[in-house]
Amino acid sequence: MQCCGSNVWANRMSDIFPVPNLETLYKYAEGVWFACEDKDWLEAFSHHPKIGDLESLQKKFASTAQWASGEQSSVNTAGSGVLEALAQGNNLYEEKFGYIFIVCATGKSATEMLIILQSRLDNDPKDEINIAMREQNKITRLRLEKLLS
Repeated sequence: MQCCGSNVWANRMSDIFPVPNLETLYKYAEGVWFACEDKDWLEAFSHHPKIGDLESLQKKFASTAQWASGEQSSVNTAGSGVLEALAQGNNLYEEKFGYIFIVCATGKSATEMLIILQSRLDNDPKDEINIAMREQNKITRLRLEKLLS
């Protein structure tokens, strides 16, 4: 559940153990994720703090706060203008799509994430959930690697 907040995904992942190797684990994890339904993806998304919401990160998401804060570390040095724009964009995104903006933040600056967020606001809801699902898959892979390192 630390790697992906979907109960369906986590339960299906337990079926593979023991695994012969890491590559098998990663392929299975991705296959399980892509076989999930929208409701499962939304459940996983709900286990993330909003990009730039550092207070929420530390309080509500304590079990994954260390990983998420590292993933979002560029937000710590962002200027107030970028942080305000991220907050506004997060609100617009959530109003339009009904879930928080999901992006694999690792290696991205706060400004890059803001640009991605703004560009995705124009997406069709059906296209956007698939984009968000693929971003969650990237996050899950990174977290599996962290868990196993």
